[in-house]
Parts: sequence; structure tokens; C-alpha cells
Amino acid sequence: MLSFPKSEEFRELIQLAKREDLAGDDVTSRLLIPEDQIGVGTLIQKSVGIACGLPLVEEICRAYDERLRVEQIPGFHMEIIEGRFSDAATTPLLRIRGPLRALLSAERIILNFLQHLAGIATLTNRFVKRVHGTHAKIYDTRKTIPGMRALDKYAVRAGGGFNHRIGLFDGLLVKDNHIANRPLKELAPFLQPIVSRSRGEDPARLIEIEVDSLEQLTEVLKVDGVNVILLDNMDCPRMQMAVEMRDRIGKKGAVELEASGGVTLETVRPIALTGVERIAVGYITHSAPALDISLDIETQ
Repeated sequence: MLSFPKSEEFRELIQLAKREDLAGDDVTSRLLIPEDQIGVGTLIQKSVGIACGLPLVEEICRAYDERLRVEQIPGFHMEIIEGRFSDAATTPLLRIRGPLRALLSAERIILNFLQHLAGIATLTNRFVKRVHGTHAKIYDTRKTIPGMRALDKYAVRAGGGFNHRIGLFDGLLVKDNHIANRPLKELAPFLQPIVSRSRGEDPARLIEIEVDSLEQLTEVLKVDGVNVILLDNMDCPRMQMAVEMRDRIGKKGAVELEASGGVTLETVRPIALTGVERIAVGYITHSAPALDISLDIETQ
């Protein structure tokens, strides 16, 4: 079952969204809508894809007006449809009832969050389906909208993908810029004490090292304690050779190989077929198109 981020991870984000949009007054709703008018809004998914972010709706409504109430639609309970793929032309998601002014004010913020998160979940799921039947899993990256990381990474999980490290704090990832100009033969002796020190600090910490050549891979495979080696911008033949090199020295199962760099829906399956265990795809969070979701409102 999907575990939604804790409210403290996004409550301030909702307030920020409200402040930049409302700034104290919704001029149009105030001038057109009677103060005591009640409205009912139905959230409807209008594209094939995965609904994602529905638990946010109640938090957003509460931020605008405590009288706004989220209602389940018979046959479409949130616990069932959250994270579920739908290929129907239209799929009702939730109903919101309460003061019409507040409902209209909150409309765009609700849709901004849901369309964005559903877009990530849906695109992730397309990548996941492309690698079905292989040993590869789709991972996200840190290429997320500032402030949205917990929610964006939740959406990746909703789409069937996996989360890489959350930030700089929870994993050791040695990139090319960390070891720039380090001579090839010095690489393993330089990295081994760093990896050992990291293991001493936190035995469960993810340790990953990036390589951009098979020569670098040969050296990094000599380092004990590494969980993952990132194959940066390698073509499929070189990735397949990397897998064979890793397996030949008996480190299959101990060290996973991760493909990264310009992965698309067209290239992801050939990459998966090379035998790598992980494929990092920044595109699923930084460029996912919004899913078409609307809020249809009626007055009472």
C-alpha cells in the first residue's frame, strides 16, 4: 500500500501556493458570488493515466475554509483510486462541498497539485511498463521542483517506480566532479577509505560511484562496500560489457549497475535488456506532462 508523505512535508507548500495565488482576496469570486452560496465540485480525471495526490485535497480545502468537506463518490473511494491506472474516458475522483467562494478560490491550487502528481505517476508507469519482463527497475533522481520533492517521489512510487536517495543527506554518491582529474590508477586507493569511512558512519547508507568509462569501472569494482555503480551516458554495447565485467569477477548481486543519462521511452527497453538492475530517469519528474483533471462545479 502506498504511504503518503506526512503533512509536515507539504503543509507549508500549500500555504505558499495559497499566498501567491490569493494574497488575501479573490476579487472575482467576492464580487460575483454571494457569501452564503454553497457549491459542490466534482474532481474528474479526463485522461488515461494514474490518479495521484488525492489525500492533498482535504489539506488544501482546510487551508482555504474549514467548512469545505471532501466526500467520497460511491464506487470511487479514495483508498481505491489513488495510484490506480484508469483507461476510461472520464473517471470521477472526489467531491467537494461547501462555501462556493472558497471552493472557487481553491480550485486552481487543487488542480495544480493533482495534475502535476498524476502526470509524474502516469509517465513513470509508462517507463515501468516498457521494462516489464526484464530485471531492471525505474528510479527517479533529485531533478524535482523545489519544495515538491517528497510529493514528486511519492508520485514516482504511485507509478510503480522506485526512489533514489531523497537528498544529499541520505546517500554517498561520488560523481565525476568529485573525482575530477583523479588519475585512473589512483581511483580505487582514493575511494576505498572514503567508502569504509561512510560504512563506519552508517552501515545502511547507500554508496554509489559514477563512472563514464569501462576503464573507470574496472578500478571502481576493486573498491569493497559499494552498493551501486552508475554508468553515465554509456551506450548499450558498453553497458552490456559492464554487466559482463561485473559478473565475471563475481560481484553480481553485491553491486548493482545503474544506467543514467538521456533515457527516453524509446531507449529504456534496450537499456534494460543489457542486464543493468537500475535505470535512473530524471525525465519522469522534471518533464512529466500534466494529466487532464478538472473540477466541475454546481451550485446549491
